[in-house]
Amino acid sequence: MNRRKCERPPKFVIALFAIAALFLFSGIVMLLWNAILPEVLNAKALTYWQAMGILVLSKILFSGFGGSKGRRRFRSPGDLREKFKSMSEEERARFKEEWKQRCRGRF
Repeated sequence: MNRRKCERPPKFVIALFAIAALFLFSGIVMLLWNAILPEVLNAKALTYWQAMGILVLSKILFSGFGGSKGRRRFRSPGDLREKFKSMSEEERARFKEEWKQRCRGRF
């Protein structure tokens, strides 16, 4: 079995994408707030930077900085290896095929 992983984008590309998403979502928050809340609740209109602050604050309050700790299925490579050993031949073949499709045949 080939041990190469799927190619992932470099970390700086992911960081640039995250920063661009923050700026985009801040604009969306500002537009939605200013379109709805001043008329409905007599709230003041937000500036772009206030919208970004609200977005960051909601991220901190509602999801924290934990990353993806709760989403990982396997804690170590040994866990995945054990699961793979306990699979039947059909399950292994299906598993390998699924990963070939996910990684666009790079195995």
